[in-house]
Amino acid sequence: MTRTILAVLAFVWVSTTSQAQNLPAEDLARRAIERRAVEAVIWGMPAVNTELMFQAMIGSAKGKPNQIVYWSRLPDWKNQTLTPNPDVIYLMPFFNTKDAGPMVLEIPPADDGVINGTVMDVWQVPLEDVGPAGADKGKGGKYLILPPDHSAAIPDGYIALPSMNYQGYALLRSILKSGSDADVAKAVDYAKRINLYPLSQAANPAATTFVDAIDVVYDSTIPYDLRFFQSLDRVVQIEPWIARDKLMIDFLKSIGIEKGKPFDPDAKTQDILKSAALEARALLESRYEGIFTPSYFDISRWALPALPDYLKASQDGFTDPNAYPFDSRGLVFTFAFFTPKHLGEGQFYLMTVKDKDGQNFDGGQGYRLNVPANAPVNQYWSATAYDRATHGLIRGMPRSGRGSQSQGLQKNSDGSVDVYFGPTAPAGKETNWVPTNPSGQFEVLFRFYGPEKPLFDKTWKLPDIERIAVQ
Repeated sequence: MTRTILAVLAFVWVSTTSQAQNLPAEDLARRAIERRAVEAVIWGMPAVNTELMFQAMIGSAKGKPNQIVYWSRLPDWKNQTLTPNPDVIYLMPFFNTKDAGPMVLEIPPADDGVINGTVMDVWQVPLEDVGPAGADKGKGGKYLILPPDHSAAIPDGYIALPSMNYQGYALLRSILKSGSDADVAKAVDYAKRINLYPLSQAANPAATTFVDAIDVVYDSTIPYDLRFFQSLDRVVQIEPWIARDKLMIDFLKSIGIEKGKPFDPDAKTQDILKSAALEARALLESRYEGIFTPSYFDISRWALPALPDYLKASQDGFTDPNAYPFDSRGLVFTFAFFTPKHLGEGQFYLMTVKDKDGQNFDGGQGYRLNVPANAPVNQYWSATAYDRATHGLIRGMPRSGRGSQSQGLQKNSDGSVDVYFGPTAPAGKETNWVPTNPSGQFEVLFRFYGPEKPLFDKTWKLPDIERIAVQ
């Protein structure tokens, strides 16, 4: 049997080699471009993810670099970032130190409110967490974001954040005390105590500009076409090469992306790049479900939505010379944005794409999630549904999730809560219902804000989402 298998493999190798040797030079060149373009998509995903959010900020929201885009109410489906949180007030300062020099991000003390978040570079590598779970420990602080190779002395009173890139952003969340209109307004007012300005203006900083995106479609979902490469080119033109990525210089040059030169592929190359983007999407999608094995609990399919090798490498700033898991990194940023510096201190996430019976969630069917009593959080929990195809909030829905701060949420007699997903609400359960689109599939992300010990020692467990009859 072994000899037979070896003979077959030898035949396949000889046949394949012969075919490859007989390919015209033009076909070989096309295949090389396509292969390299697929790898460029996977490698460039986190930076393109950031760049697309920035383009939405300066495009539909009409903002500028070194300003803060925010949502003045709880966001609805128009926030088309990847798996966003609809239960907090979002603020996203986008900074660029190339011309402005070091930038100061002031976080207020946790007195009338709480800021939870992280400052990241353009590759979404965390520079530091902020707020009670961050470097200021809730006392507030001045975070100083430094450009590459900054050598000047750091003034006293600042938390220095050296960066190997000029661009980046902070994902900041102003945490609600409840979901009431009054508490939402208080969270917005508290959030506007954040300041962003150049260090050069520290003696007399100008007022921070806040750009409200609440009523615009803020779309940064990943486009698997020529636009992906156009976005990647914009990053390459601005940012310095990091030593770990210099192998990509010639890779990108072969697909038309080269520092200092316009990205202007001819029609034939555009077709190759479009095909490669679709192939990369299919490859990443085939790997996506692998994230959910193994599950976090022994009773259900909920899993941490990131592979361990990426989490370790990103939180260490990719400093291990023997590890660079950009396959895992690329996969994460197809469906999410943001990487915490210290996972599990400010928030924790679990995600599922299948019901108790192992079937994909169908927007035309009904489902129930029983959240056991005494959820291990000191702030809040929430369950949010997203479009499986885009990983954004399901378009056109009146709301996207339910959580412990949702107004009118019904509890069971044992203190647990049933959350329902489906195209229609079960009778009498409208306040616990998350609407879905009957023509598509969905996925569910469960958030723990202020996670506590029973979550980590697993004495509290979240069961599977079960299918129920649609009423």
